[in-house]
Amino acid sequence: MNLQLVRDRMRNHIFVQSALSLMLAISMAGPALAAFPQVLYHHPLGATRGGEATVVLKGSRLGDARQILFDDPGIEVLELKPTDEKSVELKIKTEKDLAPGRYPFRLVTASGVSNLRFLSIGTMPMVMEKEPNNQFDAPQPIPMDCTIEGNVDREDIDYFQVELKAGQRLTVEVEGLRHRWGLNNRDILDPHIAILNEKRFEVASCDDSPLFQQDGVCSFTPEEAGKYVVAIRDSSFGGQKNVCGYRLHVGSFPRPTTIVPAAGMQGDVLNASIIDVDGSVRDVSLQLPTGLIDSDSTSEQGTREWSVISEDDHGVSPTPNWIRVGNLPIVHEVEPNNNHRDAPKCEIPAVLCGVLGEANDFDCFSFECKKGKAYRVQLYARETLRSPLDGVVNVFGPDGKTIKSADDVGGSPDGFLTFSAGVDGFHTVRVYDHLRTGGPLHNYSIEVTHQVPNFKLDLKELRRDEAAIVPVPIGGHGAMVLRATRDGFNEEIEFEIEGLPEGVTAQTFPMPKGRVEIPVVFSASGDAKLNGALFDVTGRGKLGDREVTGNLQQNHKIVLGQNRRAMLQQLTDRAALAVCEAMPFDVELVQPKTPILRRGDKELLVKIQRHEGFDSTVSIKTLYTPPGIAVNNSRKIEKGKTEVIVPVTANANAALGAWPIVMQISYATKRGAATVTTAPIMLDVEMPVFNFSFPRTAAETGTEISLTVGVEKQRDIEGDLEIELVGLPNGVTSPEPIQKATLSDTAVTFPLVIDAKAKTGTHKTLVVRTRVTRDGESFMQTDGQGELRIDKPLPKKEPKAKEKKAEKKPVAKPKAKAAPKPLSRLEQLRQQKEAS
Repeated sequence: MNLQLVRDRMRNHIFVQSALSLMLAISMAGPALAAFPQVLYHHPLGATRGGEATVVLKGSRLGDARQILFDDPGIEVLELKPTDEKSVELKIKTEKDLAPGRYPFRLVTASGVSNLRFLSIGTMPMVMEKEPNNQFDAPQPIPMDCTIEGNVDREDIDYFQVELKAGQRLTVEVEGLRHRWGLNNRDILDPHIAILNEKRFEVASCDDSPLFQQDGVCSFTPEEAGKYVVAIRDSSFGGQKNVCGYRLHVGSFPRPTTIVPAAGMQGDVLNASIIDVDGSVRDVSLQLPTGLIDSDSTSEQGTREWSVISEDDHGVSPTPNWIRVGNLPIVHEVEPNNNHRDAPKCEIPAVLCGVLGEANDFDCFSFECKKGKAYRVQLYARETLRSPLDGVVNVFGPDGKTIKSADDVGGSPDGFLTFSAGVDGFHTVRVYDHLRTGGPLHNYSIEVTHQVPNFKLDLKELRRDEAAIVPVPIGGHGAMVLRATRDGFNEEIEFEIEGLPEGVTAQTFPMPKGRVEIPVVFSASGDAKLNGALFDVTGRGKLGDREVTGNLQQNHKIVLGQNRRAMLQQLTDRAALAVCEAMPFDVELVQPKTPILRRGDKELLVKIQRHEGFDSTVSIKTLYTPPGIAVNNSRKIEKGKTEVIVPVTANANAALGAWPIVMQISYATKRGAATVTTAPIMLDVEMPVFNFSFPRTAAETGTEISLTVGVEKQRDIEGDLEIELVGLPNGVTSPEPIQKATLSDTAVTFPLVIDAKAKTGTHKTLVVRTRVTRDGESFMQTDGQGELRIDKPLPKKEPKAKEKKAEKKPVAKPKAKAAPKPLSRLEQLRQQKEAS
């Protein structure tokens, strides 16, 4: 027996566990009628390697399909032919030694790029489901060692019959959820599989599995020859015509569930044990790939996941297992290692590998740390290895006390933590199962490395839950927003784009220190051809003399369950771009000649030049907004119009400097709303010109006063200056609300007229606007709030009439004092005693 190791390009599969629940519809955000193509399902779901196949893609807005982009090599497109807006016929040819598994692809049309879908490649011949096969007594006969392509309708059960010899193992694996696409929690296929004997007794079954989440795998070896039935249905008897397709692998092929150890060094031969679904164990030697990790890169993790395909005399595993391969030494657990106070010692950085072989098992590793140094601990179990282990990680100091712990982190079922050593000495990492379970399948790998500053790149979603793609019209522009996840690296990042189609160029901007988003604008020349491509993005920054690099990993949400939680996701290391049909107009976001000031506002001008026959409304929205800047995104260029003003404001903490501004332009087409972008402009954000101090001012109705506002220069600036008083209360006016100003002014005075009917009370609404005019363009600064109290006039005092003097009353004579009260006998005796 040997193992076929394939695929130089990494194919990342992230399965996020989520319990299926009632199929409640959750509406999708974003334009429901966007012009982007959408592939809902396809038939068949896969093909047999080493041959040709025809696949029909079904969806919407597919009538202008032109190209298929496969993320991995090995599949050749012979022909692509759209038949209507909802269907595309695809003919492919696969290499004979292509590794079994799912291959991501995207459909390119003249208006965009579709959502990510998968084509499965297998080694066994394919058999199509034939209805009626929903009765146990009338199953569809099939041969052993085949892949069945079928669909589960609502309340449907599909039965297939095979003949087995005594001792001939039958293994069944289903690809169900793995081929679903849905972002609205509807029609999610959660398959249940079972093997039944002729008496309809269930001899093996599986709903969910640690290895494939909602997709199951089971195995059975009969003691007697006979006919057996394989049944598949939705676990809750749901299903849907066409969209709930499956691939059911039936045969005696090897189906590993665990590879131990779960990691190795690139270029080495890994001596491993493979545990099959029936519990059998086989020892194998795996030649690991080289160059998977760039040893000189500061942003690469210690390992990357790598697929392993198992092959023996009975066949080839239908889908891969995954292990971690990289440039770190491998440390294997050594029993006894349950006690974190006396754990076996090792050196780091390293990958710590082991198995929690029984219930209540703990595995501990001890390594030396230096005071003040930062360390990174990452557990891999469920997310990559598909281990049943629900791992908890603890780190203990030399004194045996807990420093830090981690269970599930950031939606991942595997723990991750960083810590700084407070003292020199041996620290210990411990792993155990959250529910204290264990067994031979509970394998894990733990990366322990020095924590170094780094960053990762992703693309910001522009439509909710949909991975961003870049449509670039011929002779126009498209754009995306790069997002950086910084981990201790807050310096400026510059970007490189590679793999663009001919005729397309990219304009990048440095991502400033501490910022996490920046746009990239693509331009297609007027003679560019309709085409699509997958392109790479690399970010580079400097930390002292050391270069820090980061690469793109774009996350694609494939299936969302209840509460929009991802049940299936996919990472790709390249993004998709399509050169699309030209726009029916030319658009320009006019570069302003002047800056915007903190606490200020400005107007941006968007102009279009309509081509003949185009008179539709054009909607305008910012793609990227600099920190502290707000843009009015409700503006449109209405029918018959050619321009619109877009108001922009900056708050008091807006980031200073020159920032790119890009507008998204949406318009109606026969396939929905198309969205492109303008070329970028640079918006300068500068400090305010003045600070103002408002006095507390009071006035009476029906009077006139002067309001003097203190002025303090903050900076020099060129241009004509005016200061305008606004926000006056009702009934208060100023005959000269605008005053000319100079940089040397220390105060500005406004005359105020208080109407007799002005509303009384305290009004905190006074605002001054500083207008700077230069090169025929104005920009403003706004400051407030001043206070004006309006009172009613005091009433005039009337002279009072003289009052007659009151006659003096005779003074009463004082009353004579009352005679003292005679003392009691007891009081007399007490006073005599005190006197003596």
